[in-house]
Amino acid sequence: MIIKYPCAKINLGLNIVSKRDDGYHNLETIFYPIPLYDKLEVNATDETFLDGKPYNLKKGGIIVDGNDDKNLVIKAYLALRKKYNLQRVHINLHKDIPTGAGMGGGSSDCAFMINALNEEFNLNIPTQEREKMAAQLGADCAFFINANPVYATGIGDIMQPINISMKDYFIIIIKPNIHISTAEAFANIKPRIPQKSVKDIIMQPIETWRDELHNDFEESIFINHPEIKEIKDKLYSMGAIFALMSGSGSSVFGLFRECNDSIKEEFRNMFCEIKKMI
Repeated sequence: MIIKYPCAKINLGLNIVSKRDDGYHNLETIFYPIPLYDKLEVNATDETFLDGKPYNLKKGGIIVDGNDDKNLVIKAYLALRKKYNLQRVHINLHKDIPTGAGMGGGSSDCAFMINALNEEFNLNIPTQEREKMAAQLGADCAFFINANPVYATGIGDIMQPINISMKDYFIIIIKPNIHISTAEAFANIKPRIPQKSVKDIIMQPIETWRDELHNDFEESIFINHPEIKEIKDKLYSMGAIFALMSGSGSSVFGLFRECNDSIKEEFRNMFCEIKKMI
């Protein structure tokens, strides 16, 4: 049996730079892993399952809506099963990363599933090939194969390692009970080339980020959901050095020099986690 701990990510800045001919958008962002984890167990078996499927999926933790066949963990397994003729598996997925949060929880589960299957069945698939498999299942899935900080462009699938460490900070993640669809997120986006790239801004002192490091989704989403902006503003009022909505929302994170436990009480009606960055 293989046990993995898929991590969440945040976006340190997110610029929508152009619209593509295929309808997607090109972006630039920094993907940064954070210490908020799901738990994934994979165990090969010769057992035959009553429903006739080649897998048995047990889920716990945060409830994930939808058919199991649409779960990226299952899609990853079926893709590798087809290519490598894998035997049946028991899968146990415990979710602690909120869904619909802009933190890549589903994409992370997908990538870590590929890594888990690679180990469980001794497939010896090179990293680059695993990244390619992951990218075929979701634009940001490939990032989680290694889950190291990267500068991402294209649709989030072109990645360049970047040397940045946030280990001196605490992160506070707030996820209100708001779902933002992809259609809503992109509805009022006006692509533009930024005056300064996110990869240059993050090399500046963190105190400068508040004025220069932006998420292009915030402008329209804050109009539709002012309570998300209120969370960001409140994090700043409570001492955050930097705060931003992650991805297309609805989670907001704040970076602090010191742990502030009083924040949990302030956001007691929402998902709220305080972690030491790694």
